[in-house]
Amino acid sequence: MIRHLVAVLLAASGLALAAPAFAAKPEYRPSPCLGDLGADAARVSCGILVVDEARGTASTRRVAMPVVILKASAPRAGQPPVFYLQGGPGGAAAERATRLLRSPLARDMVAVDQDWVFFDERGSGLASPLLDCGAVAMNDAGPLSPGAADALKACAARHAAAGVDLSRYNEREVALDVQDLRQLLGYEQIDLFGASYGTSAAMAILRHAPQGIRAVGLDSPWPPEARWAQGGPQMVSGAVRLVIAKCQADTECNSRYPTLAADADALAVRFLAGPQQGQRRAYTADDLGGFLMDAAYDDGGSRRLSLDLEAMFKGDYSALEAHRAERSPYYEGQHLTHVCKEEFPFEDEAKVAEVGDDRIAALLVPSMTRYFDVCRAWPVGKPWPSDGVAMSSDIPTLFLAAEIDPGCPPELAKAAVARFSKGQLFIAPNVTHGVSFGSPCARGMVQDFFRDPTAPVDGKCLASETPTFEFDYGD
Repeated sequence: MIRHLVAVLLAASGLALAAPAFAAKPEYRPSPCLGDLGADAARVSCGILVVDEARGTASTRRVAMPVVILKASAPRAGQPPVFYLQGGPGGAAAERATRLLRSPLARDMVAVDQDWVFFDERGSGLASPLLDCGAVAMNDAGPLSPGAADALKACAARHAAAGVDLSRYNEREVALDVQDLRQLLGYEQIDLFGASYGTSAAMAILRHAPQGIRAVGLDSPWPPEARWAQGGPQMVSGAVRLVIAKCQADTECNSRYPTLAADADALAVRFLAGPQQGQRRAYTADDLGGFLMDAAYDDGGSRRLSLDLEAMFKGDYSALEAHRAERSPYYEGQHLTHVCKEEFPFEDEAKVAEVGDDRIAALLVPSMTRYFDVCRAWPVGKPWPSDGVAMSSDIPTLFLAAEIDPGCPPELAKAAVARFSKGQLFIAPNVTHGVSFGSPCARGMVQDFFRDPTAPVDGKCLASETPTFEFDYGD
């Protein structure tokens, strides 16, 4: 599915994105599903949600968001649909939804006995307008060069000049979009499932627009009181050092890399002193910091981390070169309209650099600090005061956290679940960010939870599923 097909989809639904003469009611219109669905066609329906860009104002601009509904393969009476909330921020959901029907997630969790609803949040994926900035070197560690920061500031100016109200692409608006979609589809109740930053969106819905929410599943939770850059370098370092500690405790890994901990610190010191020349280019501390964040996020990357760290210590930077193609994973504009409004107004820029003598954490300080400079160029308006404050809820909520996670460490989930009177927390050992995507056990737990959110979930299978951390030695 490619970008020009969005125009086809919009035309087929009879929707024009030109501003109408006045602000209008939310609309949902069925539309053709794109792509070859084959035998799954009967289980999929599609449409477009169109709402005002700036609710409650005189603005006549509208936003359009594609919606994909995957129907349950074995519907269970009384089960509401699950609304999936994308990660990022700046990820997408609708375009990838139909692929799930042929994945392990569909076998174990997605659209089994409940319909699942996917939509691209305003500004991302196949939505219109699309808040993209092109190929910019950025990941969750922030802009990975001064040039990347300049490109992101220029991107803000382009979207603002096009008339986009950048203050209206954030979690509160997503919460209201979800409620509009729920009502237009005729659902009295819905469940929510969020992964990564989608968990933050789920909690924003509980805060800003909780009507009709029966139960919530959170995979790799990011609660509103969490701090992205202030303490972020230490979170990355903590995950990397956890993998190193597992290597030291593993007989084979430790025999291969007996000085891994010292070598990793020495590698960081070398990069902090200045760029290091590789075969194709020189690599910076930003390059290494961004690589470490993504490697520790990823199952395969974390299992190769010991191998890659030792190779880099010996001067082989091929892992950094391979990572360069993966450093623009989001629709950057949508990413920034969220974090610049919901995260950084509640953080102290000066404290990002307070990493003590942690050399791995120090690698992340420049890029995470650049977030603040970039955000000053994005006119997202003032934050909602409640967005950076810890919240509580009486709605049944399942928390799934990964033991190894540089962005959403399990400590955050431990603190948050204490404020959810009907919350249940499970930490999956020896796994990384996005527990349910790689764990059949976790998927079964999510399924059991949504079948009866009031019952205790049995999570004993998590420990038996991944009793040890398996290293990839590249052999």
